Amino acid sequence: MIGGERYNSISDYLKKEFGGKTIKLAIDAGFTCPNRDGTCGVGGCAFCSAGGSGELASVYTPGSIAKAIDEQIALNSDKWPDATYLAYFQAHTNTYAPVEELREKYYEALADDRISGIVIATRPDCLGEDVLDLLSEINEKYFMWVELGLQTIHPETSEFLGIGYSLDVYDKAVADLTARDIKIVSHLILGLPGETEDMMLDSLRYVCQSPIFGLKLHLLNVVKGSRLYAEMPDYVSFNSIDEYVDLVVRCLEIIPPEITIHRLTGDVPRSLLVSPEWSYHKRTILNKINYELKARDTKQGVFCNRGSDLNCNPAT
Repeated sequence: MIGGERYNSISDYLKKEFGGKTIKLAIDAGFTCPNRDGTCGVGGCAFCSAGGSGELASVYTPGSIAKAIDEQIALNSDKWPDATYLAYFQAHTNTYAPVEELREKYYEALADDRISGIVIATRPDCLGEDVLDLLSEINEKYFMWVELGLQTIHPETSEFLGIGYSLDVYDKAVADLTARDIKIVSHLILGLPGETEDMMLDSLRYVCQSPIFGLKLHLLNVVKGSRLYAEMPDYVSFNSIDEYVDLVVRCLEIIPPEITIHRLTGDVPRSLLVSPEWSYHKRTILNKINYELKARDTKQGVFCNRGSDLNCNPAT
């Protein structure tokens, strides 16, 4: 854990796994999304940017995974010259293609001797049996986890966002991946329109009941080019850093301590950011979270007990 053993950071986990600093190299592998190509929608989910949440990734062109890896390493090598690298297939839906194409791109990255593992971000509705078989094959040979974008458990929010899959689809994806011993990292967004804090905490408690490896908590950023910006240009998810930090600390308190924490805020280029205007101060937000954990003398999982039922509620 970091911050005086206050939460179970993925950076600490990877340092123990690989013996040093480990960095994910964000790659746009040229995939699209069923919510963009007309299969279940067009334009993406309401919160999604035109880049499919991959603006910080290096863009793929045929046969150029190595080039994308080179670009990402160059961005990080001055600060961490001896880091371990994971290939992170980030932008759009990275299991949404014929399995032969997936196999070619995944193994192209893994063939690079600088790469020690793979991370694949996808939607729960894009995990057919052939894809699961490929993921299982890779998982037996390499370090890997799969990221699932759930965002919320509430159907009214999902419908507004145009996500295009229901909670039972997420549940099946978790069950299928777990049966193959594949690590899962689930994504939730804090501050979605219409959601109260209780609703956000209900989503958090729900995902923590399943055997996930990790969790990403995203601050909702309204970004240029998104449907959310077009429909609600004045929407602000949280009025202040302190308001957001308070909620994140309370979230951490009910997350089981064995779940790795991969993200606690948002991360978009400042050129795309509309609101909250303070959210690009990522380091300030994280420092404030650590400060509040220490000030309250609290930590991840302090209100959580695992047993046959998961009880993750603040003490009364």
